[in-house]
Formats: sequence, C-alpha cells, structure tokens
Amino acid sequence: MTTEQQQEPTDPIDPIVTVVSGGVGAARFLSGLRDAIDPTRITAVINTGDDTMLHGLSISPDLDTITYTLAGATDPVRGWGLVNETWAAMGALERYEGVRPAGSAAATRWFNLGDQDVATHFYRTARLAEGATLTEVTDEIRAAWGLPIRLLPMSDDRCTTIVTTVDHGDVSFQDYFVRLRHDVATTAVRFEGQAALTQSARSALVDADIVVIAPSNPLVSIAPIRSLQGVDDLLGARRDSVVAVSPIVGGEALKGPAARMLTELGHEASVVGVARLYAPIAAALVIDPVDAHLADAIVAQGMQCIITPSVMSTPEIARELAVTTLQAVRGSPFGDQLRERS
Repeated sequence: MTTEQQQEPTDPIDPIVTVVSGGVGAARFLSGLRDAIDPTRITAVINTGDDTMLHGLSISPDLDTITYTLAGATDPVRGWGLVNETWAAMGALERYEGVRPAGSAAATRWFNLGDQDVATHFYRTARLAEGATLTEVTDEIRAAWGLPIRLLPMSDDRCTTIVTTVDHGDVSFQDYFVRLRHDVATTAVRFEGQAALTQSARSALVDADIVVIAPSNPLVSIAPIRSLQGVDDLLGARRDSVVAVSPIVGGEALKGPAARMLTELGHEASVVGVARLYAPIAAALVIDPVDAHLADAIVAQGMQCIITPSVMSTPEIARELAVTTLQAVRGSPFGDQLRERS
C-alpha cells in the first residue's frame, strides 16, 4: 500500500454511557459529560418519583431540570426553571384564593410555575391525555429543545415518592421539598405505585459500556429508580463497569436535603455513608479532595475510591469530573483517550 493509499487514523470511538439521574446534580454532570464525549452516545435514565399533578398539569421536575440545563436555558441564579422567567399566571391565581372552598387544591401557589415553563407542562399533559407514553413525550420535548442526548424517564407508570415527617405525617416529595421547604424532620421514605422500568431504560442500563450514578440524592432521586424491580440485580451483575459520584462533599450536600435525610434515616452523612449505599451496585466511588482522608474507609466497603474535584462550579471542572469518572472503570481505555483529546 502506498503512502497515498494509507488510511488516515480515525478518532477512538467514545463509550456508550448511561447516567442514572436525579435533577440538578445530574444535570450538571451530564453537561460536563456532553462536553467530553459524543453526546449521541449518552443516555440519562431519570427519576420520576418527584412527578406530580398540579392545576391539572403533569409536571416532571427532574426531566425538565435536565432538559433546560442541557439546553442552556436554566436560570443561573435559582439553578432551576427558565432564564428570564415571568410569573404572571401564578400571580393571577391570587384572585381566586378568597373563593376557594376549604380542602380544595385549586389555585394553590406554593409550587411556582413560570409562564414559559408552563408551556412544557401543557404539552406533556395534552400528549399523555392523547395516549402517548411518558417516554414518547419526553423524547418529543427533548427534540423540541434540540438536545442530542437521549433522555428516558425511569418508568411510564406513576411512581410517587412519599416522605414520612414527624410533624406532618406522610406527604408527597414536592410537599416536603417545596411546600415545607425540606425543613422538617423525616422518619421514612417509600415509593408508591405499580411502576416498572421501561424496556428502553432497561436496554440503556444493559447495553452501556459504562453506567454512572450521578451526584444526586441517594434516597429520593436514585432510590426511586433502584426501587423498580430488577434494577439493582441488573446493576449488580455489571458492577465492575458502574461508577458512582458522591453528592456529599465534606459531610454536606451541595444542594437540597441529602445530608439531613441521610442522618435522619439512619445513614452516615458522608462519602462513607454513600459508599455503603452504593457498594452492592457500583465498583467505584468518585469523591472530592476534601474527603480524601476517608478514602481507606471507602475501600473497606469494597469500592475503588477516585479522588478529583467534584464541585462543578465551572464547565471545565464538570468536564474533567466526567472524564475522570469514565476513567475509573478498571481496564477502560476511554479516560486516557479523552484526556489526549482535551
């Protein structure tokens, strides 16, 4: 073969990666991963235990948080919702509060729906009413926002996260998180409904080269997915290629009630507590350098410990975290390939 006939070297093929995802932390990790590899090789399997019905609308907070974040449309100050959002519709509901019968949920305003955001809920609700599955509708919304990453709800069935509180009894997750501002003591979490993992989500977890458990709340963002029949068995069977990223840094959650819930529900609010939860299904845990002194305790749980900056305060840190996470899979060439391209 002459020099002219020799083929140009081709770029290495990126891994197929599935990310088990909650909301904000997962969205930021997915943004970094998208910057590191071909986004068409990324799938997110997303928690729907937070989903709720308000004002007759079907609302999927984690699905929407990830969609808006990947589209670059998330409000940077709040970290959720849409940038340049307005609240005229919510404000107009005040007129009806005085005539609302006792016990009615009409015109409630504790859960803010922005004027732009509500269009997503209008579309989702209408399509579900027409008989479309949540998987189908989620893909249509993804396409409308021009996202190449595949977004999959964990289930097409209703699964409701119920939080048992000391002072308010059993409440839905949105009641706990938004109405009560997650400032109440909890004693238990459970998941109601006959939900099943979709075939699309199952295939994504089986067929991926690497599965990443995103830095989301282990108890109310990741646990609803794990509660679906067969998920832990599936992940446990491929444990060596599953990597988790700790949502706890220095004993605290960067956002939300994860640390408090871990403590109240009998777990250790530390990277070691996270390791104990994930050791049956993941071979490695990625932690921030602030927790490096706990590395031996993580190894004692039977997990490889990877230490790298995990507070995704910049796109560069998020990308490097994603690369390091992929590299954590023993025997994987992907991390080195990606570093050579960076």
